[in-house]
This record gives sequence, C-alpha cells and structure tokens, in this order.
Amino acid sequence: RVLEAFRERAVPLTVYAVGLALAKNPAVAESIAREGHDVVSHGWRWIDYQDVDEATEREHIRRCVETIERMTGARPLGWYTGRPSLNTRRLVVEEGGFLYDCDAYNDDLPYWVVVDGRPHLVLCHALDTNDSRFTRAQGFDLGEEWLAYMRDAFDALWTEGARHPRFMTIALHCRLIGRPGRIAALYRLLDHVLAREDVWVCRRIEVARHWYEHH
Repeated sequence: RVLEAFRERAVPLTVYAVGLALAKNPAVAESIAREGHDVVSHGWRWIDYQDVDEATEREHIRRCVETIERMTGARPLGWYTGRPSLNTRRLVVEEGGFLYDCDAYNDDLPYWVVVDGRPHLVLCHALDTNDSRFTRAQGFDLGEEWLAYMRDAFDALWTEGARHPRFMTIALHCRLIGRPGRIAALYRLLDHVLAREDVWVCRRIEVARHWYEHH
C-alpha cells in the first residue's frame, strides 16, 4: 500500500533497509531496484548496538552493505542504525563509501561534522514526524491525528522556507501507516504536499548531493 501510494503519485522515496530483513524479502529488493528508490543501510539486524562490541558492529556494517548492493544492484550511500553505539559513526566513516548518516535528531537542516579528521554529512532523522508514534508514548490513535501533525509540521516548515530552506523527514513503516485504517491519511498528506508550489520532494541521496555541491 505504501509503495503504491508513492507510485501512483510519481513521488520518490528512500527505503531504510535492515540487511537481514532485505535478504529474507527478495521481492522487496526487486521492487526497490525496479522503481529507483534510494536505499539507506539500516543495520544488519534491528537490535540496539549500544553494547555490541566494535568488531561485531564493524562486521555487521560490512554485511549490510554487501547484502543491499547484491540484492538491489546499487551500493547504499546513506546509513542509519537507529540505536547506535558510541562507535557507530566512526565505523561508518571507516567503512567508507557513505555520503552521510542519519543517526541524529537535532536539526531541521543537514550539517557537517568531523570524524577522524574527515568531514562527514549528517541528515537528521525524525522521531516526531514519524508513524512509530502509533505505538509509542505521546502517540497517535487515529490516522487523522497523524495527518494533522504531519500537515501542520509541513506547513510550518513551508512557511519558514520563504525566508530560508527547511528539510522535513517523514518516517513511515508498512506495518503502521500501511494498515487499512491509516493508509488514507498518507494519501491525503501526499496530495497536500504536492498541491504546494516550491517544494522539492526527493530522495535522501539527492539532499546529500545538493549539500555537497552547495554547502
């Protein structure tokens, strides 16, 4: 349902892919490749890496990259663990080949950090404009509640965009917004966004490349 919502509107999206999960779902990998979606490495397994030893985490990063490239035909250029360790960003930079990571939540625009003497780009993820709030505290019960928050966030950033650029991440999960009682809210949000002028709806890799070129 989520893929069809974007396909029907010719809107691109970025897929956060857990390596092992993608390996078990080749049809998803085929669809991602066929439709040209951007893929961000989302860790080899959906676990908290806080207490995972450095050697294991390094190997998991390698396996995730290899699996995504093998199954989609393209190497992932972005990284998002979600529950990183103190070593994650350094190991991502050490692995090489990534243009950015998303393991931060602290800004409405991308920004640069320095890791081991090298500049590294951060494209913040978002926990408020995120359908995971259907299942966590300060959450949403109805699709209409989710839609109201997403629409208000978008409208505020769009208004601010008349003065300076803004960047909005909308995080979706097929098991959450993809349910029959919620998917109509996604249809209405996409139509609301597409009805506005001066909006760039794009994949994360395009944001990263824009930042490299202009900032």
